[in-house]
Amino acid sequence: MPWLHHYTRLLAAASLLLITAGGLVTSTGSGLSVPDWPNTYGYFMFSFPLSKMVGGIFYEHGHRLIASVVGLLTIGLAVWISRIDRRRWVKRLGWTALGAVIMQGMLGGLTVIYFLPPAISISHAGLAQLFFALIVSLAIFTSKGWHSRYDHRPPLNDWILSRLALFTPLLIYVQILVGATMRHTDAGLAIPDFPLVFGGLWPPVWTAAISIHFAHRIGALLVAAVVCATVGHVLYHHASRRELCRPALLLSSLVLLQIALGGWTIWSEKHVAVNTAHVAVGALVWVTALSLTLRVHREWFVTEEQAQRHDARLDAVATHSEAQA
Repeated sequence: MPWLHHYTRLLAAASLLLITAGGLVTSTGSGLSVPDWPNTYGYFMFSFPLSKMVGGIFYEHGHRLIASVVGLLTIGLAVWISRIDRRRWVKRLGWTALGAVIMQGMLGGLTVIYFLPPAISISHAGLAQLFFALIVSLAIFTSKGWHSRYDHRPPLNDWILSRLALFTPLLIYVQILVGATMRHTDAGLAIPDFPLVFGGLWPPVWTAAISIHFAHRIGALLVAAVVCATVGHVLYHHASRRELCRPALLLSSLVLLQIALGGWTIWSEKHVAVNTAHVAVGALVWVTALSLTLRVHREWFVTEEQAQRHDARLDAVATHSEAQA
């Protein structure tokens, strides 16, 4: 099981790299640099000459190569989990991740075939975040801490934190979707100043692009407020629970960094590196919040895991009895 956990962490890192590469494709406007799919200028994907990976082709074809590697690793993960993990729900998550990465590849192809329609591009971005969350969740479910119930810690029985932990990642994911809509409708500089809005606090005029951009800023304020409430509650009421305090502190740091990157994106007029970093850190904010949520609600998974262990013991007893007979 430790090797499976390390493998899942490797896949999580590759998934973050894939999201970053996708952000680079959008930030550099390279989405149609390779006009065919699944081939690359008629070449099989892995046989495309490295000497021709120049300009936008480097970003788009590189993104496809990373996506292919992530897909292959996900196949390995699904098979590995199905063979050695006794928990049925974990096995289902492994195959769900494989289905998600296949669908993600298809959406990536459709964005090229239909010339980057916003609806498909936004769906592509949203599914990428869900896939990343699945892989990070599987890394948690296969960890030593999860199996030991974090040194057999007692249940939290904290109604407020329970609700906050559920609402926080949900709000962050909605914010990510609004951000993806802003990126793929070219509304990133619809409001050209930060932190003010056209020199004030409210847009003097409204267009579709300004509305999307302003909604993203309001969403950032809401996310920051909810994260502050969640982290503050964890640190005040559960300071002795390292499995909660560590992701909580990381989450607060990432949110501050993400807000700074959002402002820097505008000040730099969407500099490629800054804009892409904003996408990558947003993904880290999302999965860190999810990690905290899973740990807060660890007891939800105890009953089924106990049932799985009970079934395994019954199988072992039955096998032993048959052998004796």
